Amino acid sequence: MGSTCSPIPKPLHTSIIGRLRTRKSGILVRAQVTVAPKSSGLHTLPELPKQFHPAFLDEAYERCRKLCAEYAKTFYLGTLLMTEERQKAIWAIYVWCRRTDELVDGPNATYMSSAVLDWWKERLQDVFDGRPYDMLDAALTDTVFKFPIDIKPFRDMIEGMRMDTRKCRYENFQELYLYCYHVAGTVGLMSVPVMGIAPDSSTSAQSIYNAALCLGIGNQLTNILRDVREDALRGRVYLPQDELAQFGLSDEDIFSRKVTDSWRKFMKQQITRARFYFNMAEEGVSHLNKASRWPVWSSLMIYRQILDEIEENDYDNLTKRAYVGRTKKLLTLPLAYSRAFS
Repeated sequence: MGSTCSPIPKPLHTSIIGRLRTRKSGILVRAQVTVAPKSSGLHTLPELPKQFHPAFLDEAYERCRKLCAEYAKTFYLGTLLMTEERQKAIWAIYVWCRRTDELVDGPNATYMSSAVLDWWKERLQDVFDGRPYDMLDAALTDTVFKFPIDIKPFRDMIEGMRMDTRKCRYENFQELYLYCYHVAGTVGLMSVPVMGIAPDSSTSAQSIYNAALCLGIGNQLTNILRDVREDALRGRVYLPQDELAQFGLSDEDIFSRKVTDSWRKFMKQQITRARFYFNMAEEGVSHLNKASRWPVWSSLMIYRQILDEIEENDYDNLTKRAYVGRTKKLLTLPLAYSRAFS
């Protein structure tokens, strides 16, 4: 495990998420992942470097906001329900995650190498040490100096990008789960310190971090099911090969874009699994700080509706892309509010 930066001495600990199972899907997960930091008393965060003028930071966060609004519309809608400081922090985290992803999937991906990821990891350490490389990095530096955010999930995400350069098939769900942890479960772990845990919460911080991890896994599984066609065009299949085979399917069925009864049955199983992780995530949302519950519930409920849309499309995610329309999103907000404060 990597060491944390000195300004925020709260190392994340490794645990076994063991034997998560549902009767409907027979899901079995046993994977080593990163979960909640154990409390070690009060922490005093250092002062932000004085070279950051308030106007400079305002512009940095505004650029992060615009990028989030342009590229992550559902996610952005949830951030609009947050307090101002939390909004800024989540925008900064989102932008760093997007830039990290673009190292592998962006317009300059052809120049990707292990050395580039090593450089990006060094640059991340500089961000946490108060030495940002550019304006967008500065927004994240400001964020990690305001909130007790640990560096390890960020490092793990970089390793997820490294996995993407080496692997484009996953033999079973355990392999896929570890990939989902690195590229999305980490986002949940990054976000909990910003969202905050309710002071009167009756559950442990560990449970809340585990729920955040499940939300990230659920989101990524949903992304995978929504983007089967787009990923196939890039030669990637993020579906468990052994489970495809159980239904008499292979990569060729995906590349041919034929929606058969076997494909529909396979997709039903995959959707059930994704919903399982969203359901696990629900257990922790109600223990977040009150100011964070509505936006997180909104994001969870809206994102889960993508699975409903795949069903509405008769499980055709080979020629169609499922999405949740703006009206449905807006109608979900009062329902999420009710869940948040019931």
